[in-house]
Amino acid sequence: MLHIVFQHADVYVLHEAMKLDESLNGEVVEIKDDLGVGPLKDLDTDDGWKLRGDWWRELLKGSPYGEKLVGTFDDRETVKALKEKLDADPELEAWIWMGQNQHDVTGYYWLMPQLKEFQGRILILYLNNLPFINEKGQLFYPLKIHDILPKEAVKAKKLARPITLSEFEVDPDEWKRLSEENAAIRILEGGKKIAAKETDFYDEEILKNITPDWQKATRVLSNTLHRMKIKTGDVYLMWRMKHLINEGKIESMGDVSAGWKEFDVRRVGQQLAEGEASGETLNIQ
Repeated sequence: MLHIVFQHADVYVLHEAMKLDESLNGEVVEIKDDLGVGPLKDLDTDDGWKLRGDWWRELLKGSPYGEKLVGTFDDRETVKALKEKLDADPELEAWIWMGQNQHDVTGYYWLMPQLKEFQGRILILYLNNLPFINEKGQLFYPLKIHDILPKEAVKAKKLARPITLSEFEVDPDEWKRLSEENAAIRILEGGKKIAAKETDFYDEEILKNITPDWQKATRVLSNTLHRMKIKTGDVYLMWRMKHLINEGKIESMGDVSAGWKEFDVRRVGQQLAEGEASGETLNIQ
């Protein structure tokens, strides 16, 4: 069996689950790009793929991941190798593990047109509004595959079902819609419904975590990631934080271009507020 996941942390969970249940043994294939953000148009062409790669390079400037991350993988090649394995072994199945988030669901839609010829051998395991038990023994509703414990992943295998012929007919149309829409942001509104949003969709979440006091930009990033209900990646959020600085909506101190840890941020207007609090006034004669 082959396992397909869309987030790197999912790989570990499945490998650990295999240690608990040998029936899950198989290769774990990771689709690495987060298709929940950025341009999608013409990804079936080299030009479209290059455009998306250039977009990611811009966002990765100054990040701890480095711009060179782009180009270290090619999801098209990953799918090509996956299809070759399915062609070579008619008994081989591929299980798609999908959490209730736009990263996984958009990745699923991208896969569907490419795997249609293997209908009957492609199964889906979707953690959609299903309760699991966390490390404290409490029920919770996971948003991502790696939110669940490996022993819960073993139990989750019962959810696996073949993707129907009807889904293989309809879901590629959904990918076509998303590609033509080519929105900056995509969010999951429930089930498998993906909705388009503007580039500034997450800005309010960042601004909620900007205080009157100076904070490391990385601290604001961490707080935003932890508190926001509709999640996205840290690279996109930091890119938007820099835009808010450029637009004068956030005040910064330090070298914003040098790296994420090299600058602090605070609410705009604090310099004036501090002057008023200390009794300083403008002397106009």
